[in-house]
Amino acid sequence: MADTMAHQVAPANEAAPAPAGGLRHQHVLDLNDWDKQDIDLVLRTADGMREVLQRDIKKVPTLRGKTVITLFYEASTRTRMSFELAGKLLSADVINLTASTSSTTKGESLVDTVKTIDAMAPDCIVMRHPSSGAPYLVAQQVRASVVNGGDGWHAHPTQALLDMYTIREHLGGLAGLKVAIVGDILHSRVARSNVWGLQAAGAHVTLCGPATLLPREWAPDRDVAATGLPPITVTWDIEQALADADVVMALRLQKERQESGLLPSIGEYITDFQITRKRLALARAGALLMHPGPVNEGIELASELVRGAQSVIDTQVTNGVAVRMALLYLLIGGPQ
Repeated sequence: MADTMAHQVAPANEAAPAPAGGLRHQHVLDLNDWDKQDIDLVLRTADGMREVLQRDIKKVPTLRGKTVITLFYEASTRTRMSFELAGKLLSADVINLTASTSSTTKGESLVDTVKTIDAMAPDCIVMRHPSSGAPYLVAQQVRASVVNGGDGWHAHPTQALLDMYTIREHLGGLAGLKVAIVGDILHSRVARSNVWGLQAAGAHVTLCGPATLLPREWAPDRDVAATGLPPITVTWDIEQALADADVVMALRLQKERQESGLLPSIGEYITDFQITRKRLALARAGALLMHPGPVNEGIELASELVRGAQSVIDTQVTNGVAVRMALLYLLIGGPQ
């Protein structure tokens, strides 16, 4: 079971109380500089937000008077809607801005755009951008808190936090667990942020995928410790990766990987790396099956597993709202 809630959210007609200690980060750009205490604070705060989501009247006035701007340069369903709902349930004013409806179409640069936004004094900017590092640049230009909703192949910290929350909810904690992440590691911002976050929380991470879809620094024949990256296990052998795993996380395989020559064929990937019922049986009894979505059914996961008893994919989506509510609250609603 999840840890006892340290941060209760007040009834619908009251503001939520401040947490015992505020988040020590002004921005959420990645989890490489987070420690176990940072992660625990967010996850405990999300417990209270889950309680809000279970009410008949879900809206609380906690962030009344605060403004959250979502700035997305890439298409998104889960992340964008999750942040929008999180902000609105906390009574923040949420403004959505996309590249297609901004002055970007007239040649305005990212810096010009965010300086204009900053002049309007928002409290938080949630952004997604195809270029790795873009949120870091924005954080240097604005007074608002910046939350990275995904940048290139680099990072997706809020996805990693909701993944950790889901694991903790079902397995009671994170320390000592074996988490196997399978698929296109090279292009996965989800995998990178999960490596940092899970390692900080005390879990052991095993990465598995085709040789062409593993980052060079994380190849099985490389000394990962020498790179300054977290100590993890990397393998091309899916049976080894899944053996005794407490959590199995499959990653989305994008068709352009095959078209760019990184895979001989989708069929070969399915043969060697698809999570099937037989392969999942190598993990511990009751192991969780996860995926950041959207799932290519029949490619990363056998279709029968997507909504099977071990799948928590839909729960990840629900928990995404609670975790993002917690982050917004800690960043702009808690002690300043």
